[in-house]
Amino acid sequence: MKKATLGLTLIALTAVVSSLCMAQSLPPIRPLGPVTAVAKEPLGAVSTVRHLPDGRVLVNDIIGRRVVMFDSALATATVIADTTSATANAYGPRPGGLIAYHGDSTLFIDPASLSMLLIDANGKIVRVMSAPRANDVGFLVGGPFGNPGFDRNGRLVYRAPPNFAAFRGPPPGSGSGNRLPQFPTPPDSAALVRFDLATRKVDTVTYFKTPKINLNVTQSPEGGVRVTSTMNPLPQGDDWALLPDGTIALVRTKDYHVDWLNADGTVTASPKIPFQWERLTDEGKVAFIDSARVAFEKARASGQLMVMRGDAPRPGSTPAPAPAPNAQAGTMTVTSGGNTTVTAVGPGGGGPGGPLLAITMVAPSELPDYKPAFAPGSTRADADGNLWIRTSQNVNGIPVYNVVNRSGQLIDRVQLPQNRVLVGFGPGGVVYLAVRDGATAHLEKARVK
Repeated sequence: MKKATLGLTLIALTAVVSSLCMAQSLPPIRPLGPVTAVAKEPLGAVSTVRHLPDGRVLVNDIIGRRVVMFDSALATATVIADTTSATANAYGPRPGGLIAYHGDSTLFIDPASLSMLLIDANGKIVRVMSAPRANDVGFLVGGPFGNPGFDRNGRLVYRAPPNFAAFRGPPPGSGSGNRLPQFPTPPDSAALVRFDLATRKVDTVTYFKTPKINLNVTQSPEGGVRVTSTMNPLPQGDDWALLPDGTIALVRTKDYHVDWLNADGTVTASPKIPFQWERLTDEGKVAFIDSARVAFEKARASGQLMVMRGDAPRPGSTPAPAPAPNAQAGTMTVTSGGNTTVTAVGPGGGGPGGPLLAITMVAPSELPDYKPAFAPGSTRADADGNLWIRTSQNVNGIPVYNVVNRSGQLIDRVQLPQNRVLVGFGPGGVVYLAVRDGATAHLEKARVK
């Protein structure tokens, strides 16, 4: 009896000591530094900013369909590209992307025209280049698929789309006009690739884990085919970021550590990042699904979620770029007559029209027993080569960012002010934030400390 009591005591002491060690190894959570400038120019939604060497800032307004240049104090704004005749519809009808290029030049990605517009230091569009492979262009706009950039050899690094074949219809001669098309199983990994603008060759750097996608194919009452996917509010997948020196950081979801793909081709792994893992009980999983559904419906009702429409490829043709690159769930209805209509519902869309579709969540039992430390698309690299990882930890309803240095060490934990989103960095500890003001947004500049 005494031995049993002693064993339980040792176990309890071990747990206490482990908790104390974890608390000591975690930096205190602190607020972001002071805001130093606020832009008055209203914006639709800011996805990415590009800090120029002289302090000016290019802003990608994906809702307003504009590229805007601010001075270093964010006091004046100049429209570089928009969808008016004054700029010859330079922005295009779909959300675009900004990628830092040589020196003070910038590339604007136009998925609609499959082109890259070169913006010089004066904000002038001076050249138009062909984008990489047509299916890849939707993955160059940044956001949940990671932020593309150039390595030290001038190659464009980005995440490639899944290697789907176009959906396959009934085999020739089957005599069944109503047979359901065969859809390939969505892969659970994605490739990081490098594109050489001079040779237009693409090579694969590595692969990383992506969240699992479930597709359900059913017959619609009208005789068409309905393909639905389910939303997992706790997606488990790796993340990545490109550092200023060309190093690629792969943040692993399984044990929360970073693998570094160095510019010389070597790979190094840093230790696990300390994290306060949150366990989910069966009751907690049910409650999480319910709260996620409510939050999703509120966001959709507020206009943050939009119905996207587009044309899917005919059987046997090349798949078109995804109409909603950041969609987490949706419905695709395949009509008869060879043409296919796609209707996708997903966060951050930009398409008009159509009734909103019901969202389907995964069963609570499919959620992990512990909340993942982060969600895919949560990592950005600052100008000093540190990773800013938006974690699943929330304090007073505000997420906590883990700041990890080039050695993989957790050096800081930061909370942004309420209703702010991190959209970019500048040198010397400059941070750019997007702030939602009802139907519009504006840009802020702040200090890290």
